[in-house]
Amino acid sequence: MIRTAAMAILLATSFVTNASEPAKAKADPAKGKAIAETVCVACHGADGNSMAAANPHLAGQVEEYIYKQLSNFKAADGKPAARNNAIMAGMVAALSDDDMRNVAAWFASQKLKPAVAKDEKQIALGQKLWRQGDFKKGIPACAGCHGPAGAGLPAQYPRLAGQFPEYTEAQLKAFRAEERANDPEKMMRMIAAKLSDPEMKAVSEYAAGLR
Repeated sequence: MIRTAAMAILLATSFVTNASEPAKAKADPAKGKAIAETVCVACHGADGNSMAAANPHLAGQVEEYIYKQLSNFKAADGKPAARNNAIMAGMVAALSDDDMRNVAAWFASQKLKPAVAKDEKQIALGQKLWRQGDFKKGIPACAGCHGPAGAGLPAQYPRLAGQFPEYTEAQLKAFRAEERANDPEKMMRMIAAKLSDPEMKAVSEYAAGLR
């Protein structure tokens, strides 16, 4: 009887404690739109469809992934940003956590105007790497993390379908050079280290044509 009463008190205390914790507000795309139209528009477009290959498309990107990247650009607790980019560091400096969640929700809800594969000669090699990888070189299939159609998986693996091939290739090279180092468990750095320049270009071209 004493044990039962003690358990009841414990459960009741737990319930009161949890109930007193404020629920995390759901992201508000409408508020995110206002940020996109003022802070992000010059580089990524108000709807996340960039006009320049140096700046990635964000329309239709995985919401959790956008939020993670925005957070990684921001220095916190006296520690340097996990992803080093002077321009983006300046852009996110004044954004709150809610702001970043809201703008991520806005871009994720927009319709992507996809890039296209431009170099047909690269397609066969890119397709092989995407679907099968290269067992001899220890390169896993890209589809394992980014999906067969390149849609990505929350929250670590971005959508690559329809992304500018130039941007995807640039990120692979940045991972290989360890200029970008915010990949969990060094996963992309280890993969990129095994890819040649032609392989990076080929898989980037292939991803651009995925839908």
